[in-house]
Amino acid sequence: MVKKIIKTGILSFGMSGTLFHAPFLNEHPGFQLTSVVERSKKLAHKSYPNIKSYDTIDQLIADKDIDLVVVNTPNLTHFEFALKALKAKKHVLVEKPFCVTSSEAKELFAVAKKVDRSILPYQNRRYDSDFLSVKSVLESGKLGSLVEAHMRYDRYRHHIGPKIAKETPVPGSGLLYDLGPHLLDAAIALFGYPLEWSKHTGQFRPKTQVDDYAHIHLLYPMGVQVFITMSMLVVQPQASFVLNGTKGTFVKQRTDIQEQQLLAGMSPGNPLFGIEESDKFGVLTTIAEDGERHTEEIESVKSSYLNLFEDVYKSLADGISYPISEKDIIRQIEILEG
Repeated sequence: MVKKIIKTGILSFGMSGTLFHAPFLNEHPGFQLTSVVERSKKLAHKSYPNIKSYDTIDQLIADKDIDLVVVNTPNLTHFEFALKALKAKKHVLVEKPFCVTSSEAKELFAVAKKVDRSILPYQNRRYDSDFLSVKSVLESGKLGSLVEAHMRYDRYRHHIGPKIAKETPVPGSGLLYDLGPHLLDAAIALFGYPLEWSKHTGQFRPKTQVDDYAHIHLLYPMGVQVFITMSMLVVQPQASFVLNGTKGTFVKQRTDIQEQQLLAGMSPGNPLFGIEESDKFGVLTTIAEDGERHTEEIESVKSSYLNLFEDVYKSLADGISYPISEKDIIRQIEILEG
């Protein structure tokens, strides 16, 4: 039995609202999904019959019954809407990127402290099978001392997409701000804060107005190198994680199994949810002192974004520290904007 029910509203009921938030808020016993903003088509009631559907964001934020507001609107609006929600004395869960600038992020954290509310970053890729599998291998020590890590998001979309907020040159648009927060958060979670970094972006699609390629090089203590790459023009995707250490190499593909299952209509409560197929397992190759090589498949860790919402719940209801800190987010945005 939960000790507190957190009444929650979602600011947008597009893909992120319908797939990455609503099913988990509905499944977790500590949350009650009470409301959503739907500017045109009113579809939420088909899946959640008792939900309130507001026409505007201001109406939802003004709802005195709501404890937590999920900000999952276009990147440029995150600061404005999160600030409004905090000033209305709501807790806030913010999609990536948390903000466009580090100064905005610092202001949000300061306001949250002032009004005695929490503002938490939604970094769902920390709860994916690929990331959890990489973390498990690192912690096992089988790689020896880490030398380098490569982390990628590869896609092939030669055309210009229909989303204006992503494809026009406004603050927070482009591939760096779209996928960079995922990979930077993974690097910070696995390796900590880099000593220094460099960043490069490119525009390769015909008539693109925003970056569709980005690369960040992070330098860590002991000379450890971490390379982050995002591209919209990779016909044959490469491995999403390659880690090289003094005693071994681990290679893991990205699978997005939870997203695939959610799109197929699977509930987060299904026992099969978050379990990757065996052909997606990572491969660990190690070398013994006598030079003999050993290769083994590493079974993927079962994953669920329900664990993210459990961490949100523990933070809001029990005061337990959220795994993604204010400093994590500030450093992430400093690298994006630097």
